[in-house]
Amino acid sequence: MELAERLRMYVVTDDRDDIDSLISRVRQAILGGATTVQLRRKRDDGRRFVELGHRIRQVTSELGALYIVNDRVDVAMLTNADGVHVGQTDIACQDVRRLVGDMIVGVSVANLDQAMAAVAAGADYLGVGSMYSTSSKSDAVVCGLSTLYEIAASVSIPIVAIGGITADNAAEVMRSGADGIAVVSAVMSASDPLQAAKDLLRICQQATS
Repeated sequence: MELAERLRMYVVTDDRDDIDSLISRVRQAILGGATTVQLRRKRDDGRRFVELGHRIRQVTSELGALYIVNDRVDVAMLTNADGVHVGQTDIACQDVRRLVGDMIVGVSVANLDQAMAAVAAGADYLGVGSMYSTSSKSDAVVCGLSTLYEIAASVSIPIVAIGGITADNAAEVMRSGADGIAVVSAVMSASDPLQAAKDLLRICQQATS
């Protein structure tokens, strides 16, 4: 399966304290069609992060989804992740590549210059955003659909759009050049994560068919 297809429905974990609830929702999301799970935890110490990573790895391996770790290259390597995702203030992409070899490396970008630099540094995919204002990341800068379109027209690696994406706007995001969408609350906070993931995946598929 092409990487772009495996990034189509990309679910990012939230910071809930109830880990059993988090794992349950990740499982339901994958059963609903999530193709990638990113473990993003801003408050956990290293030991807890690694323990959670092992549990996410088990679920994603069992159900056939990619497992990506946000920021923490060490945790990605220790938990046998498929990849690692870094932002503009994290370890530079080229340095991540030196550490992880052929592991998937994603880079967050908010404009064309950052996108081109990430491609040149060896990124496998781009996380472009924020598309809209979002409560999941307080420091997110909204770059909007026009920037997404500009980047999509300029790069050949897969693009995952992130930031405030819901069932109401996912179609326009996909039509603006994204290969996939990344969501946090739209699935992790949904009353039915399985159905939420299923609905979002259907919308993405229909938008590009």
